[in-house]
Amino acid sequence: MDIANIVILTGAGISAESGIATFRGPDGLWNGHRVEDVCNPEALARDPALVHHFYDARRAALDEVEPNPAHLALARLDAAWPGELLIVTQNVDDLHERAGARRMLHMHGELRSALCAACGVRERWTAPLPPGTPCHACGQPMLRPDIVFFGEMPYAMERIDEAIARADLFVSIGTSGAVYPAAGFVRTARHHGAATLEMNLEPSAASFFFAETRTGAAGTLVPAWVDQMLG
Repeated sequence: MDIANIVILTGAGISAESGIATFRGPDGLWNGHRVEDVCNPEALARDPALVHHFYDARRAALDEVEPNPAHLALARLDAAWPGELLIVTQNVDDLHERAGARRMLHMHGELRSALCAACGVRERWTAPLPPGTPCHACGQPMLRPDIVFFGEMPYAMERIDEAIARADLFVSIGTSGAVYPAAGFVRTARHHGAATLEMNLEPSAASFFFAETRTGAAGTLVPAWVDQMLG
């Protein structure tokens, strides 16, 4: 089939090759806390210092990593593809942007962004973000990490759904296929007649929904696929 419009979903697997830490130890804990217990609105209300510290550590860790060949390949596709293209990432790092991608969005928020819980304004943020930091727009001391917590609605779902409905090809890279709503994107794409491709270290929980699955490291698979698309 002729392919003009592409939607690409990326997950933790694409950034793991850059050394992005998961903050999960062998026992599934972070500093003695389950990650789920420091990444939800109730935790933010109960212990804002703990939640802010968790994201401060993740934000600081970005200084230690660089985009890998998979990020760079997608940025190359973004720059050269003549049709519609949208990279939707579940990751909160900035490696896609640092690689040069422009047609993209973060459905789970961004580490280097702060959100005002009072007025909804976002601002770029690279330093520690202690609780009570005032918003530069409204002055209220209610800046929080601009992250979609467990139980909150991912960002830009309407835009994502519209892009998938127009897509001729839906590609999933480095995702588990188990977390909704992203896990349902492939079925939406299939419903609208798109071709579907998964690239992952191993088949995901949603592999049987994809027409094709390629297994291996994203840093190898993605550049080869981009070469194929631009060839």
